Amino acid sequence: MKKKQQQHPSSGEDPWPHGAPVGGAPPCLGGCKRRIPLLPFLRFSLRDYGFCMATLLVFCLGSLFYQLSGGPPRFLLDLRQYLGNSTYLDDHGPPPSKVLPFPSQVVYNRVGKCGSRTVVLLLRILSEKHGFNLVTSDIHNKTRLTKNEQMELIKNISTAEQPYLFTRHVHFLNFSRFGGDQPVYINIIRDPVSRFLSNYFFRRFGDWRGEQNHMIRTPSMRQEERYLDINECILENYPECSNPRLFYIIPYFCGQHPRCREPGEWALERAKLNVNENFLLVGILEELEDVLLLLERFLPHYFKGVLSIYKDPEHRKLGNMTVTVKKTVPSPEAVQILYQRMRYEYEFYHYVKEQFHLLKRKLGLKSRTSRPPLRPQFFIPTPLETDEPIDDEEQDDEKWLEDIYKR
Repeated sequence: MKKKQQQHPSSGEDPWPHGAPVGGAPPCLGGCKRRIPLLPFLRFSLRDYGFCMATLLVFCLGSLFYQLSGGPPRFLLDLRQYLGNSTYLDDHGPPPSKVLPFPSQVVYNRVGKCGSRTVVLLLRILSEKHGFNLVTSDIHNKTRLTKNEQMELIKNISTAEQPYLFTRHVHFLNFSRFGGDQPVYINIIRDPVSRFLSNYFFRRFGDWRGEQNHMIRTPSMRQEERYLDINECILENYPECSNPRLFYIIPYFCGQHPRCREPGEWALERAKLNVNENFLLVGILEELEDVLLLLERFLPHYFKGVLSIYKDPEHRKLGNMTVTVKKTVPSPEAVQILYQRMRYEYEFYHYVKEQFHLLKRKLGLKSRTSRPPLRPQFFIPTPLETDEPIDDEEQDDEKWLEDIYKR
């Protein structure tokens, strides 16, 4: 007689409706409850096991290809694109590009004898301190460029590592004309007569950096020309003391157009337009501390801390070395003639000065000069003259350099 199948005391159903587990069903005494299989996700078929092993093999081969070829295989890149962004290439590829300051392209097309050597000295210190790329040029006497020279220079500047600050004596360059990104321009100018006198004697006798400094800059200058009296040069209308040689500051802002070299309203108005549209700041040398303060505020990545460096007594000797030597003051008659010949230069200078003072007032910045300079007696009032005082020519017009880092 067959034994009657034992049933669960609380249910008439089979406790193993799908068959007993592998190895047979464990013994169950009369009072046990129905058991639920532990870790059901571990139960998989042979087909699932083969699929997992094949996937693992594919990724192993992909890793091998990556190491042999120096990068991930194409199908892994396609897979990454299909699955979405991943941090895999970020962790194993090139480092992410650094965040650039704004603006990251600055051009200082410095005007000659307007404190540029002092500013460049400060920029060398600041570039090491802040880590920006200071790009300089060994060309000091070529400000007017041909079209091909403009294209080549713009290309060289634009390919420099950013953030960069490029500086050179060169007239304004229109980058957008040649398909480049227009950089931010900065510059500094000074009283035109003071600039002319500084340049006149610097070409002949140099500065305190060396007794033979002037011989290096003007080796072909004849002795009679080197010791030519400044009054004779002006009164006798020598080329160096007349136009177009006196028309010097405006072309730095007008640009490379041939008409920018001709003294007149066209060049003057175009220079004003470029100042308004392309220059972040045009300061005046007579208020250099305020210029540096504004540069520090507008371009902190480049000029942060510049004023403290400028006032540091340790750099006093470096500043004193750039003072022009053997300078003399021309007669009042000669200076008045210079003023009339440079009337467009003065109109531009006063325009820039007014804009600079307006910017200072907007920012609540007061002048740091200890006392306003006196009006020279030899300047006869003319329609071009404004209420702004002009430096006393009896003082050394580069005395500010002697005060570098003095406080």
